[in-house]
Amino acid sequence: MFVWLFFAIFAHNGFLSIYGVKSYLQVSSEIGILAVGVALLMIAGEFDLSIGSLIGFSSMSITLLTIEANMPMPLASVLTLIMTIFIGYCNGLTVVKSGLPSFIITLGSLFIVRGLTIAVTKLITGRTQISGIDESSGYDFMHSIFSSSIKIADVNFPVSILWWILFVFLGYFMLNQTQIGNWIFATGASKESSKLMGIPIRKIKVSLFMLTAFCAWFIAVIQVTTFNGADVLRGEQKEFISIIAAVIGGTLLTGGYGSIIGVMIGALIFGIVKQGIIFAGIDADWFQVFMGVMLVSAVLVNGSFKKKYIHEF
Repeated sequence: MFVWLFFAIFAHNGFLSIYGVKSYLQVSSEIGILAVGVALLMIAGEFDLSIGSLIGFSSMSITLLTIEANMPMPLASVLTLIMTIFIGYCNGLTVVKSGLPSFIITLGSLFIVRGLTIAVTKLITGRTQISGIDESSGYDFMHSIFSSSIKIADVNFPVSILWWILFVFLGYFMLNQTQIGNWIFATGASKESSKLMGIPIRKIKVSLFMLTAFCAWFIAVIQVTTFNGADVLRGEQKEFISIIAAVIGGTLLTGGYGSIIGVMIGALIFGIVKQGIIFAGIDADWFQVFMGVMLVSAVLVNGSFKKKYIHEF
């Protein structure tokens, strides 16, 4: 609330208008979809730093298969989804089999996937950016699902906002209303206790890595259909931004605690700050400073909460 009030006071160039609302909700929706998967994995005690590169991989794979291989875009998207989820599966399997920190495993995966995406794209096309997918078979169908708009008060709001709400609802339901949600909390809180309770820790973690990969693919499809093509660097730093959104929303870095509603608020704060700085006429470089301060503050608050939580329970 404080962040919104700050920009409501100091950003005079349309921040409070419906166009301003649209701009920060659109930014929040994409990072919010990604952050739902990231938060669930963090609650289970793991990180996935490969999701940014998976966005670039997915968007370029869809574009190459559609334009270069002349596939209908829906088929190219499904084949890319299978490949992307398989990478998520490999990430999860490597983490649970090796026992190594997921931070290291997925950092390596980030570089591998990003490097392969750049190298293969340049090998096939000689470029790192491809456009013109709107002329391909099935594009209109995919655009209507992932990048169409809903008119409210003469302003077209992107459908990604509705997808964001749906992801939040499903994430909230799974985490708070199902046995799987209880398993996710337990896995992140205490690995040893979870084993004693018979919780399938490995399956939970591998499945959540596959979920983050799915979220990355979903964002890739939105971006491809919105921007009419792909860039090998698309998704860069999204892994860190989604983690920041989750932490600002109250998810503990050490696992075992988090809230999907909190993550939604964290993503909303991200969108408000990113667009609010533009509306206020502030140098965009200050955005990173602001988000860094927000992250450190959130970590300190979460650390204090954790100490109190452990002490009382």
